[in-house]
Amino acid sequence: MALPAHDDRTLPAVVLRDVDTRPLDEALTDLQTLVEQHGHVIVVCSPAAPTSLERRLHTIRALLESDRIALFRPDLPPLGLAVLARQLRQLASCDISPGVLASAGRLLTHYIHAGAVLGSVARLDRVPVDLKAHAKSWVPGSQFAVLAHPEPQLVRLGPGAALAGPEFGTWMLHAKGQLQSDWVTGTLAPSWNVTGMRETPLPAESPGWWGTGKLIEFCAYLPDLSVLYQLVTSVRQSTCHWCGLDVIGDRCVFCSATPPTHDTPHDHLHTPVG
Repeated sequence: MALPAHDDRTLPAVVLRDVDTRPLDEALTDLQTLVEQHGHVIVVCSPAAPTSLERRLHTIRALLESDRIALFRPDLPPLGLAVLARQLRQLASCDISPGVLASAGRLLTHYIHAGAVLGSVARLDRVPVDLKAHAKSWVPGSQFAVLAHPEPQLVRLGPGAALAGPEFGTWMLHAKGQLQSDWVTGTLAPSWNVTGMRETPLPAESPGWWGTGKLIEFCAYLPDLSVLYQLVTSVRQSTCHWCGLDVIGDRCVFCSATPPTHDTPHDHLHTPVG
């Protein structure tokens, strides 16, 4: 889902529709055109997407023989993924190189707190759920607050129910499904000291990801471009030994290369020949 921009600087998103179901040559042409127009393309894909989509993307990348297409599938719920994609669009307007921008996605993921209020956890398989919670999920009217990222948490809603949240200032985005509850806006947001709230339509993939359509999804995030820019540019950069792009972290998102490991040099004793 392409979230609306925060400001005029945020670059628009390009939505790749039906990549795995359309004829291969059409999808191939679309991505090739994007690479020619922009130089580099970062494809942000949900882990909830079918494996056929990931295979098709890898096929297109191989056929184009291009190291200028980065495939990024962070382990985030749909709303959190949409927020991360918008943050990358914000940063794309800055003087940040493609390799650093692509690898910034993994860095920014750590600052996203994503979860949902659910009417049932009976079909929730992406967050650890104990049998006791499963049993309670069948009680009519039960609701659960679940944090999927960065650390899994699950509580049954009731007096004193709480989720541990970020220790820094955030905004919160929430999206309503087929569930009536004001816990996110009335309890969670104040307890997390969020500085702003916004509502957005529920992503189409959310019911499948959470195992129920009776949910309210939420995500706390850093909205300010200046903060995002400072986070990314304060990390030490290195040059990918394979494709030559500047990157942060231990892996190039474009070519998937990791830094080579070198044996520790040993001093050798040389016996002079007389």
